[in-house]
Amino acid sequence: MAVLAGPGLALAQGTGGDATLLEMRSAFSRGNSFQLANLLPTVRGHALEPLAMYWDARARLDVATPTDIRAALNRMAGTYWEDRLRNDWLLQLGKARDWANFDAELPLFRMNDDRQVRCYGLMRDVMTGRAPGDAVAPLVQTNWQAQREADDGCATAAKFLLDAGHLKQQAVWQRARVAMDANRPRVATQAVGMVDPDLTATVDSIAADPAKYLDEKFTAIRPRTKEMVTLAIIRLAANDPVMAALEMDRTRWKAQLTKEERGWIWGVIGKRSAQKLQPEALTYFANGEDRYMNDDHLAWKARAGLRAGAWSAVHEAIAAMGEAQQSDPAWVYWEARAVQALKLPDPVAASAKARQLFESIASPRDFYEQLAMEELGLPITVPAAPAPLTAEEIATAQNNPGLRRALIAIRLGLRGEGVREWNYTVGLHTPGGMGERELLAASALACQHELWDRCINTSLRTPEVLDHAQRFPTPHREQVVSRSNEIGLDPAYVYGLIRQESRFITEARSGVGASGLMQVMPATARWTANKIGMTNFRPAQITERDTNIRIGTAYLKFALDDFQGSLPLAAAAYNAGPGRSRLWRNGPVLPGEVWAENIPFEETRDYVKRVLANTTNYAALITGQPQSLRARLGTVGPRPANAPTVNPDLP
Repeated sequence: MAVLAGPGLALAQGTGGDATLLEMRSAFSRGNSFQLANLLPTVRGHALEPLAMYWDARARLDVATPTDIRAALNRMAGTYWEDRLRNDWLLQLGKARDWANFDAELPLFRMNDDRQVRCYGLMRDVMTGRAPGDAVAPLVQTNWQAQREADDGCATAAKFLLDAGHLKQQAVWQRARVAMDANRPRVATQAVGMVDPDLTATVDSIAADPAKYLDEKFTAIRPRTKEMVTLAIIRLAANDPVMAALEMDRTRWKAQLTKEERGWIWGVIGKRSAQKLQPEALTYFANGEDRYMNDDHLAWKARAGLRAGAWSAVHEAIAAMGEAQQSDPAWVYWEARAVQALKLPDPVAASAKARQLFESIASPRDFYEQLAMEELGLPITVPAAPAPLTAEEIATAQNNPGLRRALIAIRLGLRGEGVREWNYTVGLHTPGGMGERELLAASALACQHELWDRCINTSLRTPEVLDHAQRFPTPHREQVVSRSNEIGLDPAYVYGLIRQESRFITEARSGVGASGLMQVMPATARWTANKIGMTNFRPAQITERDTNIRIGTAYLKFALDDFQGSLPLAAAAYNAGPGRSRLWRNGPVLPGEVWAENIPFEETRDYVKRVLANTTNYAALITGQPQSLRARLGTVGPRPANAPTVNPDLP
């Protein structure tokens, strides 16, 4: 009998099915339904039989009858894989317009997390009279706008509601604008085609060369000019906000574009200028009205205001944001800072208002929550641990079928499948997800098995209690601490970076080829190995724990030295490359939190903030002493004249 051994827990998998399961995954990836059907009987009784049944049923989904599919769903009843197959089938039924079977299956779909399925369902509510079209249209629009790519489900529902008069054309043009701004021209083309299929070729030409379209002498007299000009200037602004601003000053566009269109375009131009860290950004934003800009534009207006020290612009932008974005801790924090700076409506009231805002988010949880604590004069310490788990709570987690299957899958090398099963079990199987104590027990189970990513991510779901032993584990402590001390790095900084990079998965590999605990790129690994005298280094070694820690920490120290010990700059360099970090530091000297919020790349912006917040929490854990995030942020500005020469070889 194959056994999954872990500290304090053993999980029986069944007899002799492990190798067969791996064979089945290979067959599934090749689309070999014949081999899957032949292998399935040999895994009967295995803990992962529902996964095997999913592979078999999914491979035949296009040719199976509804009776066959429902029989497969029944055999997997109550598992993630039942709901995964139902999700796949609902998408297929929607695309085939098989509404009888779709309507029968939708109420049984527990996850309900697929926007296309939601859109099909909302459309069916209108078609069957279960809901009025005017009430459903905003829900479809929200789901449709959130879709990154051109789809069938939400596009079909949007077209249905558009033709019925429930969805306004403005929503379609809004979809096209957002898509063009995000460099997704296929999405823009799909949207515009709903209004007029004859315009799709023009959208494609705008995406290819917006300046040519705007210079065409017949453009101004063509139908739908203002909508297409809006798309063209949005596209132009992506690479050249200055040229886009000049285009907006042309008399013919001023006359044709509505106030709403002008406001939206100026929001895009301001955003693009702010992302390039140009001082003109606030001037561009001022040409449009905040009420016509979307939340993304307003966030960049606030960032440009922070960079310029223009607190009125920060306050105005946040006030114009949607309620959901306003409540994000980042904007709660900056609203409080703006109120403080502007002393609105008077110094005493401003102080009280700012304090109330800081108190609403203050916590050691994350970046802005920690900064809010410091504004209130509270040091960042390790919160009190929750009450110990009871034997019953531990046993419930150990015996949870979904968690057991997830653990077995991950131990077999089926990490992707295991992670999906785990996430479903803790967050979706029961409406609203597991309760707080259940989450703590599930996290403890993952920690017990040294599945640090599930340990951390599961504990992060707890709404009230903060268990820092789970959220900030310190695996490989001897190696990390001794190596950090050896080369003069703060172990808390190294831990903060590893937690963000890989969640302590030693075999982690990114889509661009970064590997191991510290996610080191192959070229960076070779350069660093050579610099520190590692002879006979081979690329395959980078996934070895000790080698990865040795090379990753060495590179981090090189970066830290090149940026004069600035933790934010070094973290940005580690994520986006030293060239970008050097470029982004040019300009005014800024508080570290203002500089971090203005990093143009969303991934790097979030990365730097999380690494620094992680570092602060790890320092509190490791030292047992109160900590300051702001002290680690410092100030960021141009390279000092007396600083050592830039290391031009640093990759």
